[in-house]
Amino acid sequence: MSASEQQAADAAAMRRALDLAVLGPARGVNPRVGCVILSPAGERLAEGWHRGVGTAHAEVDALAKLEPGAARGATAVVTLEPCNHTGHTGPCAVALIEAGIGRVVYAVADPGEHSSGGAERLRAAGVEVTAGVLVDEVEAMLDDWLFAARNHRPHVTVKWASSLDGRAAAADGTSQWITGPEARADVHRRRSAADAIAVGTGTVFADDPSLTARAPGGEFFDAQPVPVVFGRRAVPSDAAITRHPHAPLFFEGADLRADLAELARRGIRSLFIEGGPTLASAFIADGLVDELLVYLAPALLGGPRLALGELGVPTIDAAIRLDFAVIERLGDDVLLVARPTEGN
Repeated sequence: MSASEQQAADAAAMRRALDLAVLGPARGVNPRVGCVILSPAGERLAEGWHRGVGTAHAEVDALAKLEPGAARGATAVVTLEPCNHTGHTGPCAVALIEAGIGRVVYAVADPGEHSSGGAERLRAAGVEVTAGVLVDEVEAMLDDWLFAARNHRPHVTVKWASSLDGRAAAADGTSQWITGPEARADVHRRRSAADAIAVGTGTVFADDPSLTARAPGGEFFDAQPVPVVFGRRAVPSDAAITRHPHAPLFFEGADLRADLAELARRGIRSLFIEGGPTLASAFIADGLVDELLVYLAPALLGGPRLALGELGVPTIDAAIRLDFAVIERLGDDVLLVARPTEGN
């Protein structure tokens, strides 16, 4: 097989491994991984994927479908670098070596502090290793997991809805509804895509939010974010979040970085912060926000109920600068998606 033919065969097998990977659970501590095992002649011998914590990793799942010795000299094509540590299961790199695999192809390097190094271990055992095949496609599939693994915290999105003059509520505290149905539907869709949704205790007491993700007709989306509450006040036992499909998680919020690290350890890869102004401002001030979603209504409210509070910006030179990634019309409202510029 020529070099170009080998590259084409590797890419085709990786696309199949990617199809297998997305069969695994989208949420949780572990990544979605797929594996295809090819004979020396390029025939597909076995396939596998990871089904969640405590189950066989994709490589072991595929190997288990072969007779002893059938993998000798074969190629394993895996979306993520085979792991090199013992957790709920043993190291996949060792399983491949012991099965007699002659070549391993993977897309994305494992960023884990304890699980990385599989490629090095394979090479040390005489296994040929090729990295980076379809890396962009696989990274796109693993984006939330990779972010959490590399940064030791979830990807954080802060959302607010406000009037054109930056008020999140009228002077009397009323805020439903600043924006229209199209904007609210977009918020619920984005809630459903997040692993967790967070508010401060002030919002719990003021609005009693359910923190669920619902379709315009009111029915629940299948995927619901885990509710998270930051603050020192105890939440009432009859608060709406206590009826959420997931049990709420509570943090005092004294050390947001430590709280985010704990969320990542619990398998939370993306956090959607709904409010209020105190919580949103604290995350922004600590440099822990990766994306802002601002829904602007064509209305003026005036008064003291600002969407954000103190950010620790003393002068214009210290302003937190952003790049607009999306500007979108949603009914009568406008959605601004902004991300901090490099250095912010």
